[in-house]
Amino acid sequence: MTKEILHQKFSYILDDDLINEIFDVGIFRSFSKDDIIIDVNQPMLYIPLLLSGHIKILREDDEGNDLLIYFLEAGETCTMSLTCCMGTSKSKIRAVAEQDSELIMIPVQKMQDWFHGNESWRNFILESYQTRFDEMLDAIDSIAFLKMDERLYKYLVNKAMLNDTDTILIKHQDIAEDLHTSRVVISRLLKQLENENKIKLGRNKIEVLSV
Repeated sequence: MTKEILHQKFSYILDDDLINEIFDVGIFRSFSKDDIIIDVNQPMLYIPLLLSGHIKILREDDEGNDLLIYFLEAGETCTMSLTCCMGTSKSKIRAVAEQDSELIMIPVQKMQDWFHGNESWRNFILESYQTRFDEMLDAIDSIAFLKMDERLYKYLVNKAMLNDTDTILIKHQDIAEDLHTSRVVISRLLKQLENENKIKLGRNKIEVLSV
């Protein structure tokens, strides 16, 4: 991993001196699809900056089931992990690689020092909080106000946009886990969406026909 990639992903908001310091103190990590990057109750010693790939952020209920909160793209960080770091508490979320991903992990103390001493970092963190807050409100609205078939279609559209493709490679069980429901319900609703000409089903793949 080179310093140029850091500049490419973060120079839109972070100053050059800070990017150079991130390169010096950060730890580069690579994760394969479905790897757990941050787990629930894990001590937060580092915060992740995503350089490539996608990550999904999940919340766990009392029975150990996951609920999808939002996705992270390259050039972003997880503000829910930032909140834990600022309070030096354990993680309240699970971060899972949606696809092969590369990150740079920054020590918590550096994050806190930069927040008080570097304007570009402070702006980055505050903007990240706003973006994630809006996405969490959107997730809450979907759960509270949308029927499951509407939530499912919105999930598929967002996933297609995230991966910049109309064809999503995914199993029905994986969708069910993300949306906190059963595979039987998802399979039935996918067939309903196909009958409405919104998607086309294949073996472990779904093509989104209308966005």
